[in-house]
Amino acid sequence: MQGWFKLYSTKNYLEASIIKGKLEENNIHVIILNRQDSSYLVFGDIEIYVPMHLKDLALHVLNNALLN
Repeated sequence: MQGWFKLYSTKNYLEASIIKGKLEENNIHVIILNRQDSSYLVFGDIEIYVPMHLKDLALHVLNNALLN
């Protein structure tokens, strides 16, 4: 995905949704890409992407969210 930065990867969709919400609260556009196998959820990840120009802000928001 050119022009996008993979910010975070997880196997937990709820965690991805919470992070997406935190980023959107800070006006950061987010795309969640679910690469998990539909039958076997242990294979693949859920990836969170943000626009490349918002990478630093998104990393800051993510770090603050994970610390709290």
